[in-house]
Amino acid sequence: MIILAIETSCDDTCVAILEIRNKKLKILSNIISSQVKLHAKYGGIHPGLAKREHERNLPLVLKKALSKAKMPKIDLIAVTVGPGLEPCLWTGINFAKELAKKMNLAIIPVNHIEAHIFANFVGENFQFSIFNFQKFFPAICLVVSGGHTQLIIMKKIGKYKIIGETRDDAAGECFDKTARILGLSYPGGPAIAAEAKKLQTACLQTILPRPMIYQKNYDFSFSGLKTAVLYKVKSQISNLKSQKFIQVFSYEIQQAIIDVLIKKTIRATKDYKAKTIILGGGVTANEELRKQFKSKAGKLKINFFAPAKKFCVDNATMIGITAYFQWLKEKTKKSKKISANANLRIS
Repeated sequence: MIILAIETSCDDTCVAILEIRNKKLKILSNIISSQVKLHAKYGGIHPGLAKREHERNLPLVLKKALSKAKMPKIDLIAVTVGPGLEPCLWTGINFAKELAKKMNLAIIPVNHIEAHIFANFVGENFQFSIFNFQKFFPAICLVVSGGHTQLIIMKKIGKYKIIGETRDDAAGECFDKTARILGLSYPGGPAIAAEAKKLQTACLQTILPRPMIYQKNYDFSFSGLKTAVLYKVKSQISNLKSQKFIQVFSYEIQQAIIDVLIKKTIRATKDYKAKTIILGGGVTANEELRKQFKSKAGKLKINFFAPAKKFCVDNATMIGITAYFQWLKEKTKKSKKISANANLRIS
């Protein structure tokens, strides 16, 4: 089976072509056209501009993907239908519908959050590790993607329940907003991580709050952390030109977010007697987050999975993989009603 997958939930225009035979995956092409430079001056995503760029880029990205894949015969089309920015989602959906009509193919709608989880299941040599994964359930999935920070209990493939999520800003949004306060570039996560890494010795004194870290629930809140950074920086505005000041604050912002994410995830893992922790989403590409999660899971003898970094960010490969497992479950190529749902839930 050869799947053509499309992802336009936010600001990356993505097309991938996957070949799946005998439970083995071959990525024929995985093309991503990023709009980061375009949106950097706004300090965040401008939906109307993102939609326009998707419309312009999709034919070009598709052509490049098909060319790299050596023009294979497509069997199925997959497309992200939510969650995400609705104008962007509709651009990808309408493009997929036109292709499906021309090629006389069915479309499988894909949940973006579920796809971030499935990004973990590309094993060595691109075999599907998921086929031997049943012994690792139940699993706690932490998805930190765009405006989402969610804890999800995964009992088996396709069976999920959200047990915790952000009540205001997501972790990624907090990175972006605090980076802007410090005068760093967009996107904020990589910029803050780069500055934090420059610090020669770790901060011994905690200077920022860890919101909701001790509350006995699985929810998150990062707006208070952003506000704390704003007031502390304002009170020391003369230090903003100091590289050491930027490095210390970057370290503390990153560590505050990591502390909350790990504490809440570990609590959920213990409470639900989960065997595995699964990460997904762009923020989980953060090296320090992965390192500390792996260390904590190892000490507790909990299985730990995080996607390859290139599959943490939005990409169409994860969309195609998720569509394949949907097809396996349903065993049909009949088209479903396809529409965008910006607030689509995984459970």
